[in-house]
Amino acid sequence: MRYANRLTGLFAGLILSAAPAGVLAAEPIEPGAIQQESAQVVNQLLSRYHYNDRASGDDLSRAAYEAYFDALDPQRYYFTREDIDAFADRRTRLDDEVSTGRLETAYAIFERYRERVQARSDYALQLLDQGLGFEGDATFQTDRSEADWATSEQGLDRLWKRRVTHDALKQKLSGRDMDAIKESLRGRYERVARTLDQYEAEDVFQTFMSAWAGEYDPHSSYMSPRRSENFDINMRLSLEGIGALLGSEGDFVEIVELIPGGPAARSGELSAGDRIVGVGQSADDIEDVVGLRLGEVVDMIRGPKDSRVHLQILPPSEAAGSTQDTITLTRSTIELEEQAAQAEVRTVERDAGTRRIGVIEIPTFYADIAAANAGDDDYRSTTRDVRDLIDSKQLEGIDGLIIDLRGNAGGSLDEAVRLSGLFIDDGPIVQVHRRNGERRVLDDETGNAPAYDGPLGVLVDGRSASASEIFAAAMQDYGRGVIMGDQTFGKGTVQTLINLDRFGVGNEDTRSGRLKLTIAKFYRINGNSTQMQGVTPDLEMPYPHGNDAMSERAADNALPWDTIQTADYRRMNRLNGMLGELQRRHERRLREAPALRAVSDEAQRMRTAREETRVSLNEAERQAAMDRQAEARLTAINTQRKAYGQEPLGDLSELDPEAVPDVLLDESAEIIADLAELRADEGARIAGN
Repeated sequence: MRYANRLTGLFAGLILSAAPAGVLAAEPIEPGAIQQESAQVVNQLLSRYHYNDRASGDDLSRAAYEAYFDALDPQRYYFTREDIDAFADRRTRLDDEVSTGRLETAYAIFERYRERVQARSDYALQLLDQGLGFEGDATFQTDRSEADWATSEQGLDRLWKRRVTHDALKQKLSGRDMDAIKESLRGRYERVARTLDQYEAEDVFQTFMSAWAGEYDPHSSYMSPRRSENFDINMRLSLEGIGALLGSEGDFVEIVELIPGGPAARSGELSAGDRIVGVGQSADDIEDVVGLRLGEVVDMIRGPKDSRVHLQILPPSEAAGSTQDTITLTRSTIELEEQAAQAEVRTVERDAGTRRIGVIEIPTFYADIAAANAGDDDYRSTTRDVRDLIDSKQLEGIDGLIIDLRGNAGGSLDEAVRLSGLFIDDGPIVQVHRRNGERRVLDDETGNAPAYDGPLGVLVDGRSASASEIFAAAMQDYGRGVIMGDQTFGKGTVQTLINLDRFGVGNEDTRSGRLKLTIAKFYRINGNSTQMQGVTPDLEMPYPHGNDAMSERAADNALPWDTIQTADYRRMNRLNGMLGELQRRHERRLREAPALRAVSDEAQRMRTAREETRVSLNEAERQAAMDRQAEARLTAINTQRKAYGQEPLGDLSELDPEAVPDVLLDESAEIIADLAELRADEGARIAGN
């Protein structure tokens, strides 16, 4: 699955206004005056101020032409090559249309898309009436984002016969009978076409302009007025729900990001890329939501605090062993306290005695700006909370400290800089570089002594991004601490939101949208960008849920990695050549510790499963593959449980995600205990001399 398509899809249909149900036919959609004005303003802003100094000309026009088809039909189920070529004479006209606000081609392509979706819906219903079989040796390609467009209607017919069979088999293997399956799928395929009949001019415009902006980079996009409203709500975290940002990917609603402290993140059962195929207010009454507009699905998921919602989930890759699971979440309002830094202590037994390793988990980089601006001396922030935890009785006398940034997607840049200042004497933390060549170096300006000067580790994974990468990179560049885990996300760009009403778009009766625009890049103090490459750990860990396809490296049009001049800083070298010995001890445990071997095997199994996107449509073969995958996962979990003295599970249905041992955090504690010993030995040698 192409990550850029997912980012574009995030804004496709996210906040569309609904038309009355039961509309049988739809009039052609044409752009209104506000869309025409918005197109011109967005185009000018992108060409003048985007960090990527890309000219708006024929090359951009051709690329956006292809991107728009991909945004409408990311899995290539509806268009044929003939449809793509039908508008080929307009490929180089899109830039002229956008700059003048005409937009005829974008809306004409959408009308063709709507026709094709209706035709496919009708054909799928015919297949259901004819009956389906689950024998034979047919297979289905679950990820078609890189597939060729079908060359004919007959080719689409063959594809759709396999898709409908696949959709039915997924439900059959989840225990549903054929009558219920046919009813569910009939509603799904009818709904896909009916939803498009409810589109309005702004809906089409949002999809097209986000595809246009996405050609500059995957984080730039157009946000319609309703999408802007939902964005603000998510930033305030004021609505009660599951704590997840959702987006559209073709006919599916996907989880784009889990909000730290929310029910979805706390459950441990959901991750970015999971697709929501059903929503219910009770476990025995779950409604199929494939083909529904994203706004409708969001409304179904939201609800009163402490009430429950039941989600049917498909994983990002429907490999042979994937299952359609039902997850139950209790809705809640996400409070700052739930996102705040939390501390615990892990003990490591060594010959010289017990080592106490402190762990501070930071789900996000936060600051109560309103309270700070109001003059509240006790306002909450990441740095304040971490300092208090370091000084607390709980962490008193620790032998080492781990900053756990797994899953931390970023947040306040200022807090990342201030937090870094708790662990170094002084100096630069990060560089910000703009399109015009302006370079700004952000320093730790407190001038205070470090709050903690002992052995330090930073634990990261593929979801650690932005501000997390800035902190981890600074600790690595200064030689202050050992970075452990998986390669980070690689988001080294800075965005700003621009309200189009500032440029005269819209009026009192018609609100305008916003442009999310990339304006700068982050650079480490050693001059390397964090863009694309992120931070490579000093010591790597096997992450079962690591998925490089969800990182910046998999994104179309991602800005490149590059370098600028080095900032003026002095390495602290607190590791003093100890990384080699830390690596040897870590690798020995990876070979010998049963729990770590089980995690490593599970990581390899899941990588292999994600790569295999062709599945059998033979029921017996598919069930056998699922059984093998489930057995492998159960074996891995029970191996970990045995290593921790826990009773084995008889079945995965008995699994409590919160009770699964955090093997990688425990290995991180072992590493920092090693570091504490090595530093103690070095201190003794120095004292002896």
